[in-house]
Amino acid sequence: MGTPADHRAISAFLDAQAAEAGAAQNTLLAYGRDLRDLSDWLSGRREALAGLTREMVEDYLSHCDAQGLARATRARRLASIRQFTRFALEEGWREDDPAIRIAGPGRAQRLPRTLGRHEVEGLLDAAPRMGRSQTERIRNLCLIELLYATGMRVSELVALPVAACRGDPALLLIRGKGGKDRMVPLTGPARRALSGWLHLRDHAPHDSPLGRLIAGKAGRWLFPAPGAAGHMPRQSLGRLLKDIAVLAGIDPARVTPHVIRHAFATHLLEGGADLRSIQTLLGHADLGTTEIYTHVLDARMRDLVLNHHPLARLAGAPGPEDHSPDFKDR
Repeated sequence: MGTPADHRAISAFLDAQAAEAGAAQNTLLAYGRDLRDLSDWLSGRREALAGLTREMVEDYLSHCDAQGLARATRARRLASIRQFTRFALEEGWREDDPAIRIAGPGRAQRLPRTLGRHEVEGLLDAAPRMGRSQTERIRNLCLIELLYATGMRVSELVALPVAACRGDPALLLIRGKGGKDRMVPLTGPARRALSGWLHLRDHAPHDSPLGRLIAGKAGRWLFPAPGAAGHMPRQSLGRLLKDIAVLAGIDPARVTPHVIRHAFATHLLEGGADLRSIQTLLGHADLGTTEIYTHVLDARMRDLVLNHHPLARLAGAPGPEDHSPDFKDR
């Protein structure tokens, strides 16, 4: 559905976002899906993007709400429309921006899920015990150590070039969102795990599965794998983490690559790191994105006071030995 003119306009917008704004591939895919859905909806009303009005945008958002779409999804769709209408105005396709003054549904403020330090230690202990072979076990340890030591996004970790990891580096150069590079330091355990994996990888027999992989196009990646990309898929790493969580005695539903990224940031903040440094390490473009971790720390500090401060105990607050469900749920 949608008109040919709409399809051309959306393609031009996406090309500009990729070339001029350096938008990441996942962002471009989201823009495309959102705008095509709007175009299809307009087509059903015998309208097109060229004639988009503020009332149409508001009606479309009401339609999305009626479909039961989550608030975050509706907020993202409005953001996509805003980017497109601003582009159309700048390109001279239209004389106004119909979406600029529309108040969105906003996003629900959700605290990032994270893990305690002892839980991360449990994952690190379990990783070298997970795998059908020594090769898999050493690789798995390297994956978890790098993920926790650097706070990398899963897409950044699986697509890490092996050339960036040579020479026992103290720092890794990571290509992040929008093609932006950043440097992250490696801990001692992460460097040892990386060195162990590189040694095994480089000396893999030519007739072994790993040896055949690195002899081909997959050889450029630190974690080669069969498939079109040549490196481990993100989904495979997600499944692996859940298997390691089970071995470590942790609920696998609580463990994802992004949760370990949250743990990296939260534990740094608990250790006294400043937000600006954490922002740089995580590759956040906006400090506001990083500030959500302060809410996690605030909640933990509040629990610490309520459980251990003598005045809280005198005021009738239960102590740490009180295990009542009502107190735990506060």
